[in-house]
Amino acid sequence: MHFAFEFSGGFTLVGVFAAVNESVYEHLKLGFWPAVFFIPLEYSFVKGKVNNFMLAKTAAALIIPASIIGIFYLYSTILGGDLLILDLATFIIAVIIGQVAGYKILSYRMFSKRVERGAVIVLIVFMVVFPLLTFYPPEMFIFQDPVSGLYGIHYF
Repeated sequence: MHFAFEFSGGFTLVGVFAAVNESVYEHLKLGFWPAVFFIPLEYSFVKGKVNNFMLAKTAAALIIPASIIGIFYLYSTILGGDLLILDLATFIIAVIIGQVAGYKILSYRMFSKRVERGAVIVLIVFMVVFPLLTFYPPEMFIFQDPVSGLYGIHYF
């Protein structure tokens, strides 16, 4: 998904799901969207067998990008810059953290239906916000493409 936008010739719909530049924010999609896309598949295997499914999946989908932010800025601040191998390790560690957290939530006692519905609402909000911030990013460092200096979607 990393180069999907570029390979698509800048097809706007691809930019909703794939990184459109090299900003930290755009790389968060690499963890968020796959976690979201796997929800229906996972549900087909665990329906009726686990507790708190949507809460667990929503938590995982949000913890992955949050972990990427935390780990990336921690290590790059300490080292004074970023390294590709550590970027890859950051992604892997973030996915593990998110999935472990999701698993823990699945194994808790059943929360109320309101909590599950709330998780669905939160997930939907983030599914709307992620693309919006690609097309209308604030001028903050996390959204700035370090290569071009631009923000958000720009075409090649």
